Amino acid sequence: MQLKKWLLVGILGIGLTGMGISYYQGTRANQRSIPRHVMMGRQSSTQPAAAPTTIKTPARPLAVPPLLKPTQQTQRRVAYTVIARTGTMAFRAGQTTKTLGYNGNYLGPVLQVNRGQILAITTKNTLTQAISFHWHGAILPGKADGGPHETVAAGATKKVAFKVQQPAATLWFHPHAMGSTAKQVYQGLAGLIYVRDQASQRLHLPQTYGVNDFPVIIQDRQFTKQHQFDYDKAYQTDGTLGSTLLVNGTLNPYLKVTTKLVRLRLVNGSNARNYQLTLSNHQAMQQIADDGGLLSRPVAVQRLRLSPGERAEVVIDTAKLTQPVTVMNGQQAVLQLRPTATRRQLGQLPTKLVSLPAARTPKLAQKRTLTFSSMGHMVTINRQTFDPDRIDLTAQRNRPQIWTLKNLSGMMGGMSHPFHLHGVQFRILSVNGTRPAANERGWKDTVALPPDGVVKITFKFKNRGIYMYHCHNLEHEEQGMMGQIKVS
Repeated sequence: MQLKKWLLVGILGIGLTGMGISYYQGTRANQRSIPRHVMMGRQSSTQPAAAPTTIKTPARPLAVPPLLKPTQQTQRRVAYTVIARTGTMAFRAGQTTKTLGYNGNYLGPVLQVNRGQILAITTKNTLTQAISFHWHGAILPGKADGGPHETVAAGATKKVAFKVQQPAATLWFHPHAMGSTAKQVYQGLAGLIYVRDQASQRLHLPQTYGVNDFPVIIQDRQFTKQHQFDYDKAYQTDGTLGSTLLVNGTLNPYLKVTTKLVRLRLVNGSNARNYQLTLSNHQAMQQIADDGGLLSRPVAVQRLRLSPGERAEVVIDTAKLTQPVTVMNGQQAVLQLRPTATRRQLGQLPTKLVSLPAARTPKLAQKRTLTFSSMGHMVTINRQTFDPDRIDLTAQRNRPQIWTLKNLSGMMGGMSHPFHLHGVQFRILSVNGTRPAANERGWKDTVALPPDGVVKITFKFKNRGIYMYHCHNLEHEEQGMMGQIKVS
């Protein structure tokens, strides 16, 4: 009799395991296997469904971040002041949410800089806790990068300056202080940097800001019944997700399109959510740029995947549209484009963009292998968690690098890890042994590592200093899925 009981328990255990695997397979698109917070004894009533639905509210015009006015500008130098501050936002009429922002209540303005200029930024922290100002995607010296070692104390001011020597691109900035990054980003600290150059200007792409060229910062958030961000309650060890989308801080946004071509600079500003963007009319988007600059030619994409930290620029042809078309993430609306009755031709879409040689394996390269593994709160790179007093890797400036990035799945399955490397732009050599997709052959600083996947990248450090590399799932980063490399 006792034996029969044990056999029954074993069968039930196997059955429950099978159910867990089935649940994982059905929800991996949202980066979650068997809920780790349940395994760790932590459960939240705010856990979003696999197919989130944004809070229903009347559609609003898309908020367009302001262009920050320089405090000084010459041909050689442009200077800005960026202030981290508290604020409030009425995301819904009659309801106020406490927020953080740069130079405003939520998110931040756009800084513009020309290639070859010195970008000088005075950073001010008016918060009650330390932060850092990380210039995500910028090629710059380690001391200016704004990583965990370069914090700005509460009430303090710090100045950074570096020469911008990279092609035209959409970069962004956000906090990076250890232990508070995820919550500070969640509350609203994120802004953009537009790098411009003569080569991109000559192409006459859509580039009139707020007319045919728009930033689109996509974030998922969870609101309480009092319409507040409650990060601590929404928190999940494997990535904090939200059921409601904010685009440039706008609920249910629409964009009035007055030109035949419209350029969207898409930024995944979420803590952990992956996006798979499509158009509701099944029209292809023409992707023209990756994280770090223009592709060699436009690439038609029916579905655009963006992991946290990634950017992509697309051009949408509205010439034949008679009805609104919506950028979708699965069944969830992201941004509706509403074409006006008459649209003017402003900007063009060339068949060739920039000269960008195919990525090749360099000779005499320094080779590294980084292995990412995770199980709930146990997240590591090469079986180690981040230690600010430990240098994990060393490299020489201008020496070619080849890094092999491996994502190991555990017993309960795996999840995607968006790998981000500070201070450089890299090229993808291969994904699971094959050449990357055409729209991923440009300059990158963030790349999604699929479960059990292997990605090879190549690059050179052009500056000296200490730089971070980490998973851009901000909760994983906070738990220690990060390392540092010293470049001399």
